Amino acid sequence: MDERDVRERAEAVCAALVAGDIERAAVDFSPELRRNLGEVVALLPLPSHEGTVESVAHGGTGFIVALRLVGETEEVVIQTRWKDRDGHPTLVEASHLSRQESAARSGEPDGEAGEAGDAADGGSTPA
Repeated sequence: MDERDVRERAEAVCAALVAGDIERAAVDFSPELRRNLGEVVALLPLPSHEGTVESVAHGGTGFIVALRLVGETEEVVIQTRWKDRDGHPTLVEASHLSRQESAARSGEPDGEAGEAGDAADGGSTPA
């Protein structure tokens, strides 16, 4: 198992999460993580619309990989630890490195967008 192998599998996990396919993402999880899948999923911004591998570093008996996932309301960086299990890179641990609330997708506070359809709530249009 080398850095390239780990990066490829981490990128596949990110792609599966962005596609909303938790089952496919969990293929590279250790049996222990799969048994506690709810705890892992709770770390993630779902749905995610972007997932990237921020870094891969050799550490101890495996690799430490930082995954950046962006959802509608938050962006998180998850630190994952990968080890060689039966000749395959396996994700054995996941924890938060950071979590940041993100602005609404419009990028503007309520009432300032001025786009057609914004007045549909009736709150910003005079009667």
